[in-house]
Amino acid sequence: MAKAMTKSKIVETLAKKLELPKKKVEEYLGELGQLAYKEAKNAFTIPGLGKLVLINRKARMGRNPATGETIKIAAKRVIKMRIGKACKDAVLGAKK
Repeated sequence: MAKAMTKSKIVETLAKKLELPKKKVEEYLGELGQLAYKEAKNAFTIPGLGKLVLINRKARMGRNPATGETIKIAAKRVIKMRIGKACKDAVLGAKK
């Protein structure tokens, strides 16, 4: 399996593709991240990729895998990335 792209490799690839300075591309990615963090509570969509959403999980019963003891897991809020259809089709291939 190939290694995941690093931030510097992503910046380098985008800078070359868009013919922009690496510094500007890095600044753009930082601003996109900050905007996503700020707007995630309202669902933040990155067109063609997916959507960040906040989910409220209910309290539930679980099991400690080491001891088998039943434990109570508290309710909590989590953030999830829902992958868009265009991304799924591009990566996995369109369903027939």
